[in-house]
Amino acid sequence: MTEILLSLFILSGAIFTFVGSLGLARLRDFYTRLHGPTKATTLGVGSLLIASAVHFSLRDEGVSLHEVLVTLFLFMTAPVSAHLLAKAALHLKVKSLAPTPADDRSTPPGAA
Repeated sequence: MTEILLSLFILSGAIFTFVGSLGLARLRDFYTRLHGPTKATTLGVGSLLIASAVHFSLRDEGVSLHEVLVTLFLFMTAPVSAHLLAKAALHLKVKSLAPTPADDRSTPPGAA
């Protein structure tokens, strides 16, 4: 039963990490590329670390806290770094390719 649980954590971690990396490589502008490493990859690495913590806690005597501490550090620092990167991009006036609400209002209804 433990092997199945570990396999699910590792598989979901690999899938999330792959999707996050693919999003980083394939998305078009800076702001959408920020979602790849901060959302999906964080969940992927978190799942892999949880699988590692469960494995080493069951194999050795005692709880493996190293992976739990790394997971907490990752979950705290990834959103903060993404926020700072987005603020720096806004400060440098990096253009986004996404339409803004002002663009939607400038087109009359039915003129698309």
